[in-house]
Amino acid sequence: MSTSRIIAWTVWITASIFYAYQYVLRVMPNIMLDDIMLQFNFNTATFGQFSGIYYIGYSLMHLPIGIMLDRYGPRKVMTACILMTVLGLLPIIFTEIWIYPIMGRALIGIGSSAAILGTFKIIRMTFKEAHFTRMLSFSVTIGLLGAMYGGAPVSYMCETLGYQKVVEIFAMLGVGLALLTYLIVPNITEKHTTSIRSDLKQVFGNQKVIWLCILAGLMVGPLEGFSDVWGTAFFKNVYRFDNTIAAGLPSMIFIGMCFGGPILSFISEKTGNYLGTITGTAVIMVLIFITMILGNMAISYISIGLIIVGICCAYQILAIYKASTYVDEQVAGLTTAVANMIIMIFGYGFHSAIGFIIKIMGDSGEHVAFSVGISVIPITLIISVIGLTILIFNDRPAVADRI
Repeated sequence: MSTSRIIAWTVWITASIFYAYQYVLRVMPNIMLDDIMLQFNFNTATFGQFSGIYYIGYSLMHLPIGIMLDRYGPRKVMTACILMTVLGLLPIIFTEIWIYPIMGRALIGIGSSAAILGTFKIIRMTFKEAHFTRMLSFSVTIGLLGAMYGGAPVSYMCETLGYQKVVEIFAMLGVGLALLTYLIVPNITEKHTTSIRSDLKQVFGNQKVIWLCILAGLMVGPLEGFSDVWGTAFFKNVYRFDNTIAAGLPSMIFIGMCFGGPILSFISEKTGNYLGTITGTAVIMVLIFITMILGNMAISYISIGLIIVGICCAYQILAIYKASTYVDEQVAGLTTAVANMIIMIFGYGFHSAIGFIIKIMGDSGEHVAFSVGISVIPITLIISVIGLTILIFNDRPAVADRI
């Protein structure tokens, strides 16, 4: 392997580790829900805001961080953003005033956005375009290993060491990762011949890009609403599972998603039908969630169903790539950032809506409240299926697929 290839793979691995690290931080509230609510006296609605504000910071900083990655290179930007996620963890350790952990959660979201955008940037600059979805799938797989260890293993660590000690450990790991990133990732920059304004106008003025991103955003409920935060509480209150089982089951989604990236990328590449594949995943997730909400499923069937949901959640890779095929080559990178931004902003909506519904349905009993709250997910999936079907019939790509 040539020196340039060694550098490319080393940089890619480092970015993928950051992606895994931020995923652990993303799902931490799912495991520490009771402890955080007790420490800061949160109700379910406030906790939904605490969890969901991650996605506000994550999404709103996509454009600025994407532009900074282009202008200043991944090393400085990614290092600074890793340190920002560490800073966001500190309120859980040092304060009991409710506003500070919410601000910290926003900082974690802001810093975490550099993980996926840095990965996009590094893959596009160091690997062939034909390998983009493949390498991104591998990065997602590595990242989701982090999400899996944000489930039952972290829950066990919290019970053994205490949740604040676990937060301290991950803060120290973040400092080490920031140092590693600064030492390993070289300054990679590109020359630009067009203005930022004209590039943004081309992306945001493309209706197909925007509609695809909105419809893909309506599909993030299983990943961002259920597995990140409300899944554990759902299984504890609806199925009466103990804390270890309830915390471990949402991790099945991440296990499935580890395989989903390569599987869905292979299907899409072979069929050439990205939108059809995305629509199929939405239909499958609707059926599984309706069955899980209405029926008293056994643990084994729930586990299998959530693994299948995880495979389907990898649709985001296809949606982001497909959106980039609707624009000119020189703004493909910016389009991936915009696509991910729009999709992820829906995470805030799912967190907040589910928390709000659970709160207002509280008088009906926990079982009913959580069942109705989680029902937001299949409803939005059905809307997305309808919209994607319309988009398929109107899909005449202006730019040929580059794979």
